[in-house]
Amino acid sequence: MGYKVAVVGATGNVGREILSILAEREFPMDEVAAVASSRSQGTEIEMGDTGKMLKVRNIEHFDFAGWDIALFAAGSGPTKEYAPKAAAAGCVVIDNSSLYRMDPDVPLIVPEVNPEAIAGYKARNIIANPNCSTAQLVVALKPLHDAATIKRVVVSTYQSVSGAGKSGMDELFEQSRAIFVGDPKENHVFTKQIAFNVIPHIDVFLDDGSTKEEWKMVVETKKILDPKIKLTATCVRVPVFVGHSEAIHIEFENEITVKQAQDILREAPGIMLVDKREDEGYITPVECVGDSATYVSRVREDPTVENGLILWCVSDNLRKGAALNAVQIAELLGRTQLKKG
Repeated sequence: MGYKVAVVGATGNVGREILSILAEREFPMDEVAAVASSRSQGTEIEMGDTGKMLKVRNIEHFDFAGWDIALFAAGSGPTKEYAPKAAAAGCVVIDNSSLYRMDPDVPLIVPEVNPEAIAGYKARNIIANPNCSTAQLVVALKPLHDAATIKRVVVSTYQSVSGAGKSGMDELFEQSRAIFVGDPKENHVFTKQIAFNVIPHIDVFLDDGSTKEEWKMVVETKKILDPKIKLTATCVRVPVFVGHSEAIHIEFENEITVKQAQDILREAPGIMLVDKREDEGYITPVECVGDSATYVSRVREDPTVENGLILWCVSDNLRKGAALNAVQIAELLGRTQLKKG
């Protein structure tokens, strides 16, 4: 016996990826609904590579009663309006937006890191998916924290334009084309030229000079992993279509060697260690696209602090950073909370 699953925001990058991953992982479903705004009503989208076509339903008229799980990938605006309605109708909401992440009554889940927290969904019937850059970070940090207790993290991110949606990807393509053919370059999505450039600015600026993206990484890591961890982040948009990268500097309370960290990471869930000290002995964003793993490379000692390590971490942000993590939450929910059959 399977579940009735609604994918809200099904026509966007993350929504389409959710449908693909549901099919790829053979999530137990009796019925699936592709739900989006009225603009997309009646159009058809394919469920991954299955050949199965789904007719898009209008969110304004969709009745969530009788549906088990709603995977929201529609942004904070539609989520604020429709997620409470779905939850009130008895449908468990798994939300990809930032709206509920820091709500104390909503669990913020990365299944490899804090699966036990999922029981807290009963307070609001809502579960939050973390920010894409946070998700891969905590997957890499969790096994090391368990082994040697992390005190402090300094992370610099190299985030792809797909984190800004299809429009971000289109802008990188159009600006790159314009440079090659000598046309004028225009910025609509990003604050500065993104083609052949990097922009140290994601989301809005806060009073302390940090950006909201950097703030998210701090508070979400504390909520998911450990509130005692000190973390500072610099988040940078780079001209890469898909795949986020992070340079992570970690200070531990207890001694941990490079060899010990490599052995731990090699066996950790969700992680693929590729760490050869030679040409091509590491993973870049291009190589992680379409893969479910969080890749860790270049594990080395940080000689500037006691008990310090440095990691290079790469992941497909549309998968582990969004769609895959949401489906993994649904799988965890099914195994532990909504058992059927």
